[in-house]
Amino acid sequence: MGKLTGFMDYARKENGNFAPLERITNFKEFHPVLDDKARREQAARCMNCGVPMCQSAIRLGGMVTGCPLHNFIPEWNDALYKGQYDMAAWRLLKTSSFPEFTGRVCPALCEKACNLENDAVTIHDNELYIIERAFATGYMKPEIPKSRSGKRIAVIGSGPAGLAVADWLNRRGHSVTVYEREDRAGGLLMYGIPNMKLDKKIVERRIQLMKDEGVQFIFNADVGRTFSSDDILKNYDAVALCCGAKNPRPLSASGAEKLLPAEKGGLMFAVDFLTKVTKSVVALSEAEKSFDGDLVITNKNIALSLEKKGINIEGKSVIVLGGGDTGNDCTGTCIRLGAKSVTQIEMMPKPPLERTADNPWPQWPKTLKTDYGAEESIAKFGHDPRVFKTTIKEVYSKDGKVTGVKTVEVEFKNVDGVRKLVEIEGSEKELEADLILVAAGFLGAEEYSASSFGTKLSPRNTVVTSSAESYQTENEKIFTAGDMHRGQSLVVWAIAEGRACAKAIDDWLMR
Repeated sequence: MGKLTGFMDYARKENGNFAPLERITNFKEFHPVLDDKARREQAARCMNCGVPMCQSAIRLGGMVTGCPLHNFIPEWNDALYKGQYDMAAWRLLKTSSFPEFTGRVCPALCEKACNLENDAVTIHDNELYIIERAFATGYMKPEIPKSRSGKRIAVIGSGPAGLAVADWLNRRGHSVTVYEREDRAGGLLMYGIPNMKLDKKIVERRIQLMKDEGVQFIFNADVGRTFSSDDILKNYDAVALCCGAKNPRPLSASGAEKLLPAEKGGLMFAVDFLTKVTKSVVALSEAEKSFDGDLVITNKNIALSLEKKGINIEGKSVIVLGGGDTGNDCTGTCIRLGAKSVTQIEMMPKPPLERTADNPWPQWPKTLKTDYGAEESIAKFGHDPRVFKTTIKEVYSKDGKVTGVKTVEVEFKNVDGVRKLVEIEGSEKELEADLILVAAGFLGAEEYSASSFGTKLSPRNTVVTSSAESYQTENEKIFTAGDMHRGQSLVVWAIAEGRACAKAIDDWLMR
């Protein structure tokens, strides 16, 4: 399997990146793919190791390493190497519902577990090549179930978990209806991830395929508020709650209470900001379909659209609170919208450049990662936007609008036997700010989504199930999956949870 000397004959070669100063001129994806010959050479580097850790998804050192979907990575790499493209797609789709999503936004837990370690097989890029080729050649076409079971399932939420539940159950012959409170399906995939990271046409393509296969979607249906949960319970044989973990962690700094609400005061949650930006991108994309002339999806037109919503980034100083993926997305987005400066504040210490002795392979590497937003900031402003071991202590304002922040350095210390985050005396600094974007994570599911169905939330604000491994609530008709079940996590975990939840529903319905 694979070429016997593949990993020695061919050096690792990833998909390319457009230069930072080039790609910040638009909101398009910026990873040009390798040609077929080069991609097959990369697949040849996979050797079907005796213990393929890439597909293991085991917990080591407190973190998971390997693919949560348990993808048949050596198999489809071998098929790709041999030019057996349909076989590669078939094996990939056996375990992965949406490779076109994970092939773009997954942090590639598989590659960090590869036996080649720092010279890992380009599993992430290979996966994307296989599925995109499958779409391009017509291999991906609607597969309508030959018969229906007569069972009806309602899926509440159309993020990656909800879509995975719907896709799996529909293929089993059940009738599935997805309820989505937004105007389009996709949840986080549609509005929480910027277009340059995941083109919304890719999401729409998958939704259309699911519609063609028989999945029904009802939009603008905020179940529990504007749409009756009682009616859903009466009319369906099972319900899957997949509403995500959309309750954002607030900014706990003095002075924040003096600000006007949201964009009016210059303090926004990152997910709300990114949603408004993407809605502008999508609206302009719709306009472009009937526009005969120059492209209308320009940074300037997106900025003009946002101004109508009360958001103006051009020439402004932006503070992003949070050093994760969402914070990075905010950084890249603000640069495209003409920010004068972007500072990304991270309370954790700066990770090392290389693995430490207590973080060996195949554990997930706790090393410094410089993602696209930071790269673009370095290219435009000449320095890394991230400030580590720091948090916002106070917010300054005038007439209800933010004017700056006071930051303070922090560190973890044992206080009375408890590890706590404490301020470092004398480390305060003041920074100019016109906008603060809070990307500090989420506190779990929104309470109304669960309570409207009579389900309970845990202290972590996740839906309570009969056990940690179960997806069924105390009401045997109601199931849950994704962030609503496990807490804030990755897209790949949401898909894995959705597939497992769907199987649990199917087993229960057909018992």
